[in-house]
Amino acid sequence: MLKSVERILDKPLALVMVVITAILALPVCVWLDLRNLSDQNLTSQANTLNAVISIFRTYYARNIVDRVVAAGGKATPLNAYHAVSGGIPVPATLSIELGQEIRARQKEVEYSFVSHYPFLNREPYRLSPFEEEALATFEASGDPAARVIDVSGNFLTRQIAVATPLVMEQACVNCHNTHPDSPKTDWKVGDVRGLQVFRVRQPLALNLWAFKWLMTYMIAAGACGLMVAAVQFRKAKRFEALSQELETKNAFLSRVSDGISKYIPLQVFHSIFSGTKPTEISTDRKKLTIFFSDIKDFTATADRLQPEDLTVILNEYFTEMSTIAEAYGATIDKFIGDAIVAFFGDPTSRGVAEDAKACVAMAIAMQKRLGELEAYWRKRGVEHPFKARIGINTGICNVGNFGSKSRMDYTIIGKEANLAARLEQIAEPGGIVLSYETYALVREDVSAEPMQPVRFKGIGRDVVPYRVIMLGQATETGPSLSRRMPGMTVEIDPDRLGESGRAEAVRTLQDALAIVSRPKTG
Repeated sequence: MLKSVERILDKPLALVMVVITAILALPVCVWLDLRNLSDQNLTSQANTLNAVISIFRTYYARNIVDRVVAAGGKATPLNAYHAVSGGIPVPATLSIELGQEIRARQKEVEYSFVSHYPFLNREPYRLSPFEEEALATFEASGDPAARVIDVSGNFLTRQIAVATPLVMEQACVNCHNTHPDSPKTDWKVGDVRGLQVFRVRQPLALNLWAFKWLMTYMIAAGACGLMVAAVQFRKAKRFEALSQELETKNAFLSRVSDGISKYIPLQVFHSIFSGTKPTEISTDRKKLTIFFSDIKDFTATADRLQPEDLTVILNEYFTEMSTIAEAYGATIDKFIGDAIVAFFGDPTSRGVAEDAKACVAMAIAMQKRLGELEAYWRKRGVEHPFKARIGINTGICNVGNFGSKSRMDYTIIGKEANLAARLEQIAEPGGIVLSYETYALVREDVSAEPMQPVRFKGIGRDVVPYRVIMLGQATETGPSLSRRMPGMTVEIDPDRLGESGRAEAVRTLQDALAIVSRPKTG
């Protein structure tokens, strides 16, 4: 059964037909039930009215016609009519006794005639709160057409009470103002004598069964809903199993891709997985900014450390430098021993000038971070912490996938890459050396000074390197001075001192010179 329902739900046309049928069936069922409800209510009202008329006819025949006939056609309207031959009930008495007859013989309808001023020979009647409120309302308004309605009942039965005022007419005024049993003798035409209350009650079950078509529809719809829910539950279980399987595979692929991302440049990784980078042997000629760095005297430093300590420190170095490179958007080509090769301009580029500026800014950030790590490594017992040399060049290179169909390497080749490596070799520990091509692109953002022209092996021209001036380096051509050595640190930037600061700096340097010039004692 569920499989049949599932096949129907899987067919869009069949599902649409089922929905249309359900939508059209609802108003039809509602119309049939409304007609059935109307028939039941009309039948109930007809039965009730028939019963009331029958009660009235019986009362009229017994208390009026029979008494008039027995008195030879003589009729006398009286309050206490039973004791007098030919006596017939006055309207108030008729209303009271008729209400008693209806209450005794008819359960669905109740009629009451109540007043604050009953005749003295009548049994007292205790007004309900609803009757008290309605009578007060009528006496205050004096409107003969007024109505007060009260709806009450419980879970099984509902009741509606309708109260209307009884207004004194001239005949009523004449009777009441002269009758010896009347408790009030100053009535006027239009006064509210009392009220009459009609109460109609009906069990809810009578109307409940009138909605047989709608109930049938709801039962059918509920059954269909349960079947659909069961089908959806089965599908949900299958989807859950597929989802778990897919999640497992995704987790596996995530671990694999995360592992792969550690072996290839991050930009290339994203390009491959997004489909924008071909995975075949192909190269392009682009103008790149190439970065080379290595650690000065790495072999000597390695000899002083245990292999385990060296591994930890070297990995810390590469981690810190890679984090900075990623932040500046560099493509890390490879790690060669203690050296780092990176470039800007592929697979993404912000423009040749911006790539060069980002590369130089990255190099400065790396040297600054190494200065911070130096103190950290010394505290851990490293006597000669790493000091890096950096060379940067901008030029046309071949960049892309090199290798075979089964094994490729994404890298760069060309003499411009070789020049960056040569510039790194002449840099001082903690220094950065630029080619003129790179310096020309960053000269407005970075302070640098030219070095002596150099003829490098494999480069068919003299190259004028430019040394980047950074905090912590000495320069004789620039306006600032920064020197560090054991027992002394000097950093001077005249542009930041101001006039008053310059005078204070002069006094400080004179005091320092006096201290250094003192003969050593002891």
